[in-house]
Amino acid sequence: MQEIFETIKKAAIRISDALKYSDLGYTHNQNSTGDTQLKLDVMSDNIITEEFSKINVKALVSEEKDEALTLNEDGKFIVAYDPLDGSSLVDVNFAVGSIFGIYENEISPKTLKAAAYTIYGPRLELVIASDKVRLYRLDRNNEFVFIKDLLLSQKGKLNATGATQKGWSDTHRNFIKSLFDEGYRLRYSGAMVSDLHQILLKGGGLFSYPSTSDTSNGKLRLTFEVLPFAFIYEKAGGKTSDGKNDSLLNLEVLAIHQTTPCFFGSSYEINKMHEYYGK
Repeated sequence: MQEIFETIKKAAIRISDALKYSDLGYTHNQNSTGDTQLKLDVMSDNIITEEFSKINVKALVSEEKDEALTLNEDGKFIVAYDPLDGSSLVDVNFAVGSIFGIYENEISPKTLKAAAYTIYGPRLELVIASDKVRLYRLDRNNEFVFIKDLLLSQKGKLNATGATQKGWSDTHRNFIKSLFDEGYRLRYSGAMVSDLHQILLKGGGLFSYPSTSDTSNGKLRLTFEVLPFAFIYEKAGGKTSDGKNDSLLNLEVLAIHQTTPCFFGSSYEINKMHEYYGK
């Protein structure tokens, strides 16, 4: 497992350096969920693939790959990742990141053993969750140094909610309004990594991407976005849900590029969500 974390660090440093100078344009290709691939997406995917090809992992599953890439049949772990979450925001210089889920032998919430993400902002930071959730930061010597353990409070102050509002259900609209009526502050950039990182670092709040009239199964990808962050948030003392269940980690993976509605937050916000959504 430590070898995997070290490989993530190496890839993160390379991606962070490349983001400063690389072409921001689009390719002529689409990924499996129909998004036109940015050159930065492909570049980040190639860097991660190159680094993981050097160690003994079973396979790689990426948002930018149509199918799993088998590396070592006798390997133990499958690494599923979003190589550059929020890549369309690089041109306006917003913070973006990479997300990793580390599964043992097969992809299932029950086999998810660790998760990690990097955030490329004014500073390069790395969050790793195994038994605890730990924050690391790149120092002047190009080394990731431990900063602190991360824990969510029982109640937060931030509200990051995605999807086009005209597609929201009345249930979701009323729930979000109730949080704003309590004094919650809007914090939403459009980069999942950045928004969830802010809530985690600030101690609590809600991130949601609901089912909408045009995306009934949500937009965010289960294998390499939703499950890794569910693992991180629950290890940090928070709660998650798809709007119906008690945990996103109870979902069944039916396809690599499967999507789902998702809610991440402190206990208070998720409990309040269930008051509106039911179970």
